[in-house]
Amino acid sequence: MSRMPLIFVGHGSPMNAIEDNTFTQEWSRLGKSLPKPKAILCVSAHWYSPRCRINSSPHPRQIYDMYGFPEALYRVKYPAKGSPELAQRVQKLLGDRVEIDNSWGIDHGAWSVLVHLFPEADIPIVQLSLASDIPGSEHLALGRLLQPLRESGVLILASGNIVHNLGRVDWKLEGGFNWAKRFDDAVHALILDRKHQALAAYEDLGADARLSIPTPEHYLPLLYALGASAEAEVPTVFNRSCVLGSLSMTGYIWGNTNPKPAGANHTR
Repeated sequence: MSRMPLIFVGHGSPMNAIEDNTFTQEWSRLGKSLPKPKAILCVSAHWYSPRCRINSSPHPRQIYDMYGFPEALYRVKYPAKGSPELAQRVQKLLGDRVEIDNSWGIDHGAWSVLVHLFPEADIPIVQLSLASDIPGSEHLALGRLLQPLRESGVLILASGNIVHNLGRVDWKLEGGFNWAKRFDDAVHALILDRKHQALAAYEDLGADARLSIPTPEHYLPLLYALGASAEAEVPTVFNRSCVLGSLSMTGYIWGNTNPKPAGANHTR
């Protein structure tokens, strides 16, 4: 099997699970352009734990890890199965860096996107946590160790947001604050230049980075995508946009043979 594509997605609000908008339409289009994976390994911002953990349950529960949203959001069902086999393979690749933990499940960082990417929920999913006790360079290294999964039909889906500052959200602003757009653009340039170590040392990227990453969990999934990308792969950007002032919806895909041309800057 040829190498499976690799995705980082800016998932934004949980409401994207039930909304028909520019972002979700692009996720749906993207899903139709991809070869069907044998399984999905998801690294979501919303499983942030001491040490790296992986869910090995054959039937992981769907987690509604958000509060105060309309009832329709809590009625969304995504009954995908798990894959103990994939979890075991990830354990072999990561060694003692990861441990089994089935207390979590499939959170909205995964299912709010997957309902559009693969609406049939017929692909097994395994979720990997973000360890809170390691630096960015080690998250990048873990991503590199996961790269062989792509050679056997596994889609790696990293789900977070490059800019994620809920304390600065402006509900009346359609686009992004200047600092958010600058940081999103700076990350874009570093990704295209394959400056992965600089991106891993995000604390050193200046004042815009400090505003964009007040806490690291939404940024860290990007490092797994960067680590799992191959040297010669040039990513395609999609949903390149900032919204509500302080959120970036920008996503990247590596290895897709049928990408849409880049340049969706609709609400910069």
